[in-house]
Amino acid sequence: MPVLEVILSELRDDEAPTFDDYVRARSVALRRFAYLVTRDHADAEDALQDALLGLYPRFDAVSAGGSVDAYVRRSIVNASVSRWRKVSRTLVTDTPEQWIRDGEARGVDDAVVDAAVAWDLCGGLPPLQRAAVVLRFYDDLSFAEIADVLDCAEATARSHVHRALTKLRTTLIGGDDD
Repeated sequence: MPVLEVILSELRDDEAPTFDDYVRARSVALRRFAYLVTRDHADAEDALQDALLGLYPRFDAVSAGGSVDAYVRRSIVNASVSRWRKVSRTLVTDTPEQWIRDGEARGVDDAVVDAAVAWDLCGGLPPLQRAAVVLRFYDDLSFAEIADVLDCAEATARSHVHRALTKLRTTLIGGDDD
């Protein structure tokens, strides 16, 4: 039984879920989402805390009007984009071929090497594209749901995912346009 359902089942029939109930039920999943978007534990904690601070005074209205998770996820993405714009730095990394050679030399399982390469490649994506990829392939959301979280048109959500995948392929192949 999902955590939120367990917590909600503990409430009396006449009680609406409170902000505390929501945070207790969803904080772990939201922290994981924030980490995947920001790629840093401290930044993820900060983004989640800021999102929850923004949600607190509006909780009743947001929970009555729709998906609280979408609201918090969008806040996390916004915080990540704002931070990225302020920092505007480029991460210098080795080429993927070097990572694969190093992994094979140590005898690391191919799946672990692939995950490490994917993680580092995703770090080079702009925050909105990274968020779209995380929402699509980690959270398994549809393009319509991604558009709702990112507060954009469905076509824009598709574009973010497509551009991210194109950039990942180009980087992995070594700069070829095909």
